[in-house]
Amino acid sequence: MVDDTDSRSTGGARSRARKSAVHFLNPSVRLDIEEAKAALHWRDRPGAAEELAELIQEAESLLQPEAAYKVSYIEKPEDDVVVIEGVSFPSRVLRQNLDPVERVFPYIITIGIGLERHAGESGDPLKQYYLESLADLGLGKTAQALEAHLKRRHGLSGLSSMSPGSLEDWPITQQLPLFSLFEEAARPVGVRLTEHLLMVPRKSISGVFFPTEASFQSCQLCPRKDCPGRRAAFDRDLRKKFRLEG
Repeated sequence: MVDDTDSRSTGGARSRARKSAVHFLNPSVRLDIEEAKAALHWRDRPGAAEELAELIQEAESLLQPEAAYKVSYIEKPEDDVVVIEGVSFPSRVLRQNLDPVERVFPYIITIGIGLERHAGESGDPLKQYYLESLADLGLGKTAQALEAHLKRRHGLSGLSSMSPGSLEDWPITQQLPLFSLFEEAARPVGVRLTEHLLMVPRKSISGVFFPTEASFQSCQLCPRKDCPGRRAAFDRDLRKKFRLEG
């Protein structure tokens, strides 16, 4: 189900003067069994297919995929700073990535608390690991659904994304200004920040989608080895291009 009516405002008259509307997406998410096997490092054995199918069904029943996003325009471009709707985001990488674009899509995505809580209460460490991994897969699917929705709705051929905390150049502290773009209108997705700037529910992500011709992943700039969440190979030349080598 999609709620994308463009009718929800973000506050009073002063906010409406500079804040764009918050849009909401409630995609239907289904977990692919082959992708699940890879994510869980699943080993085939007698009865394994049925066991995995039951786990997937259990996980899917607890998914509550939701996304809040905005269509925003960049203001006052400055050196190593991006200004979106009056809010400053210091980041050399973000600034250079957004240099050729005017329109961006800040977002908050979650799959809710249900599957996370169920995994923690399972009492079986292996099953908890499986359910947590399926939750991560579901969160990724929700992000993909939002990306596909934005491409279709706005006629875009390519989108990339950056999230606060994914690079030292754009630290986790930037969650606060990112969430400030949404103000109280983001409450329906049920995501809040802790005092340490972590998101609750844990299975949530936030960031900025932006149009791009060449795909960009923050992982390309991260030299950390053996990262379980790595989605792209480290590119030292690209890191030098962004002047991150010190």
